[in-house]
Amino acid sequence: MDPLSEVLSVSGVRGALGNRIAAGGTWATALDDHPGGAVLHAVTAGSAWLTVPGRQALELGAGDVVLVGSGVPHTLGDTPGTSGARCDRAAAARRGRTGEVLTLGSAPPTTHVITLAYTCDRTALTQVVQGLPDLVHVAAGTGTGTAATGLDDTVRMLGNELRDPQIASTAVLNSLIDVVLVQLLRAWLASSPAACRGTWLAMTQDPVVGAALEQLHADPSRAWTTASLATAASVSRATLARRFPAVIGQTPAAYLTTWRMDLAAVRLRRGREPVEAIAAHVGYTSAPAFTRAFTRAHGQTPGRYRTQAREAAQASETTTGLTTPAPDHQPA
Repeated sequence: MDPLSEVLSVSGVRGALGNRIAAGGTWATALDDHPGGAVLHAVTAGSAWLTVPGRQALELGAGDVVLVGSGVPHTLGDTPGTSGARCDRAAAARRGRTGEVLTLGSAPPTTHVITLAYTCDRTALTQVVQGLPDLVHVAAGTGTGTAATGLDDTVRMLGNELRDPQIASTAVLNSLIDVVLVQLLRAWLASSPAACRGTWLAMTQDPVVGAALEQLHADPSRAWTTASLATAASVSRATLARRFPAVIGQTPAAYLTTWRMDLAAVRLRRGREPVEAIAAHVGYTSAPAFTRAFTRAHGQTPGRYRTQAREAAQASETTTGLTTPAPDHQPA
């Protein structure tokens, strides 16, 4: 069982190419309005300064990767004090589609940055990206083994594909964008375990909680108790009852309920199954009991949730001119 892949998929994490920046001399660009999701910057050559209000400026060198949380205003530039024009999000989206490079500065480019954007379903109760700190920085070559080399190699491949597009480049880029996020999380976990405390990822670092997490994700419909889960994870009930809340702030039962509600929400949005069938799929023998749990979690009944999801999808299709929904782009 791979809980991280599951949570990324169920929480609707999607990656997209943003700006490709080529800059030299005096330059800066301000990203002060990106509420849709997290922004990742990978410096492939040269150096840049990242400025976030209220924080010490951070110098990024070639090979450094940084993930900035949703809605966090920040500036990239040649020095911490250089002010930049606000990023034109519409123009950036066009450049992302065409692969056009954004050239900045008063001199020939010496710094190159690839920017990626990651959005998610904000209604999902179980989150990875949304639960990260506002700033996740992984320096070039951080850590040891594959956690260090994997991110470096993936960013290098992404840069090569952008510089020299070939057959099926779109498919390759889509996959690499997903891989960059996963490799960043791996490298950050390996290099900064203390910083991961309080995030969903902390569960994967604790051997007791990690083992229990795998069991819950492998069979979420099972009538788990703390005792049966402890037995499956090969630990004592007392150990699990103590460690699970200490790591994530929830009991195993509370986490399981939250995860079940996320799984149910996906099925309500994407299919036409009766509520009774969905209730049984996520471990409820009683549809009324499931409805009460879902309403507490999502603030509306399953039927109303499904109706609103369909109305939102139809409105999106009308706005974009699509006759059928575009396929989701989610990490596997």
